[in-house]
Amino acid sequence: MKFFWGLGKLLTLLFWAVVLTNLLKPLVNPFDLLINLAGSLLALTHLLELMLFNGSLRGRPHPWRDRLYILLFGMFHVQTLRTSRERDIHHA
Repeated sequence: MKFFWGLGKLLTLLFWAVVLTNLLKPLVNPFDLLINLAGSLLALTHLLELMLFNGSLRGRPHPWRDRLYILLFGMFHVQTLRTSRERDIHHA
């Protein structure tokens, strides 16, 4: 499963690169609007995820870095937080 979370993070990062490239140099007419709309919806979704999972970040060593990663990667980072927390519990 760790491979799939990493692959999801990579694909999300590639999508954000496409959105930023589209902002700097827009594509042809229908695609630039669709990419901007998809990027806006994904940013809104990641902000909602950040608000929902903000309470679980309070005990983390670097909560601001985790917040940034949630804004970039969304649920792919949240899933890795859960596995690392479960791993810490099993080692204790």
